Amino acid sequence: MGSVREAGSSAGPRASTVVCMSQRVLLIDDDAALARLVKEYLAGAGFVVEHSADAAAGMAALRRAGATGRGFDLLILDLMLPDADGLELCRKLRGEADPALAALPIVMLTARGDEADRIVGLELGADDYLGKPFHPRELLARLRAVLRRGARGAPGSVAPLRFGRLEIDRAARVARVDGEERPLTGHQFDLLVALAESAGRVLSREALMNRLRGRDLEAFDRSIDVHVSRLRAALEDDATQPRRILTVRGVGYVFAQRQDEER
Repeated sequence: MGSVREAGSSAGPRASTVVCMSQRVLLIDDDAALARLVKEYLAGAGFVVEHSADAAAGMAALRRAGATGRGFDLLILDLMLPDADGLELCRKLRGEADPALAALPIVMLTARGDEADRIVGLELGADDYLGKPFHPRELLARLRAVLRRGARGAPGSVAPLRFGRLEIDRAARVARVDGEERPLTGHQFDLLVALAESAGRVLSREALMNRLRGRDLEAFDRSIDVHVSRLRAALEDDATQPRRILTVRGVGYVFAQRQDEER
């Protein structure tokens, strides 16, 4: 089966203290063999994985889980489904009225090998992507990284960051402008926090990627630019004339310390 690389002779994944035994993942993919291998591998790491073979069944599973109060912690979504396009399903989820569904972390799988597809997926709100074929160990690492970013925002004593009309509540993982909550994905919120915590300092794309993923920037990976664009659309009065996240040409980005003085 060509969608997952063989894991070799290793004994399988080791349990991680980052991931609770009860964390639930929904996999929406029409490849039954891939689903079986992914479920077995992730189960060894402490995940509970449910599989849906198409978009309709996947949405039903998401709504059913939400209605029971035991929603999923993460969604693995294939780009090519028999009854829908994965990109459209991602767009639909990000527009859901249910805040739990709208903020559900999404890792997209794609066999197309097209950089444009990955960028569009990120623009629509996916938190990460992985090309097929992939090694299950890499999938596990990416899932843990996405969930780690969410865990960093667990309730605690971290004070909100305030910049003019913008409030960044790191404990609740919410960004507000004039008291109105602005919808952000987990990856976008973490990027916002990374920028805001270094307000006034220029950060390169490589530095930002290392903060978010804990590893070096992949070749030709433009996901930082994509997420900055989404942040501007959500937080700026005019995304074409940004006051909060400024581009330093040829270097990276700087989060402005003073943002709303001149309006």
